[in-house]
Amino acid sequence: MSFRYIGSKARLVDQLGKFFGKPCSKDAYFIDAFCGTGSVAEAAAELGWNIRINDILYSAVITSEARLMSSHQVPFKNLGGYEKTIEKLNAVALEPGFIWRAYSPASLEFYGIERKYFSENNAIKIDSIRRQIKEWKNSAMISNTEERFLIADLLKAANKIANIAGTFGCFLSKWTPQSQGTLKLERRELKDYNINIDISIGDAFSVKNRIYDLVYLDPPYTKRQYASYYHILETISFGDEPKVEGVAGLRPWKDKASAFCYKRKALITLTNLVSVIQAKKILVSYSNDGHIKIDEMTEAFNKLGMVKVISLGKINRYEPNKKRLKPISNVNEFLVEIKK
Repeated sequence: MSFRYIGSKARLVDQLGKFFGKPCSKDAYFIDAFCGTGSVAEAAAELGWNIRINDILYSAVITSEARLMSSHQVPFKNLGGYEKTIEKLNAVALEPGFIWRAYSPASLEFYGIERKYFSENNAIKIDSIRRQIKEWKNSAMISNTEERFLIADLLKAANKIANIAGTFGCFLSKWTPQSQGTLKLERRELKDYNINIDISIGDAFSVKNRIYDLVYLDPPYTKRQYASYYHILETISFGDEPKVEGVAGLRPWKDKASAFCYKRKALITLTNLVSVIQAKKILVSYSNDGHIKIDEMTEAFNKLGMVKVISLGKINRYEPNKKRLKPISNVNEFLVEIKK
């Protein structure tokens, strides 16, 4: 089971990459201000761009960064290398923790609600692996980058055995076959290119950029708040024990609510963001089922620079928490290019 991420551009990266071009300077960065799972940033890295990734969600930044890592950035020297590190985590001593208490059937005892995101055994393994990663970091056995990289591997493994149809917005009432498997970390392939990678977690308005950078914006299109749909991935990433509420066990997330998810705020917020970007070239991904109409967007952008709208064609829209992609024939993806 791969990551199903709302608004993912994984199926469009080949088309998108045609409009990135090559960096004009060795100091130029491709800036992905809403990085999601990192598929677009990865495509830009393959073209030789230095990468700066940002997202309001820590789990998104961790996941995206891991896709860009090369062996010299995550050597795991103190643990005998990456492969041995994965082996050690898969064999870690098991001890129940917060994920077991809050997101497995054990939650009935602790919260009065039986949550079925993970089997009890898998939840305990998530807790145990996350605890070991934290202990290694606290004892200086691994670097900050190596810590994030291992957490990304854990997120990937947890997603594979989660009892969900798509996002973590809710769990399924019946256990799926994949949820009954055993959580296991797998070694991912590392890159062999040598580029600079910068990360930040926060509002897109705060992301540093310069005139010769290329800024790519893929803001939320609809009312769906990512922080609530991926709350468990955030909790695993932070390794904390937040106060959770409701049937879904949501962690506090409203401080990460995006203005782009509100119809009355989306256009002005996006226009303001484009206006303050210093880079001369900006690319905006959007869909005709989003809050902003494409003609309204282009009218606003025309005041900021030269605008070109590129149709990327029809695409099956992902419906959160549905078992399949829902084909909707009138959903078109666009790429809007602004040159200042």
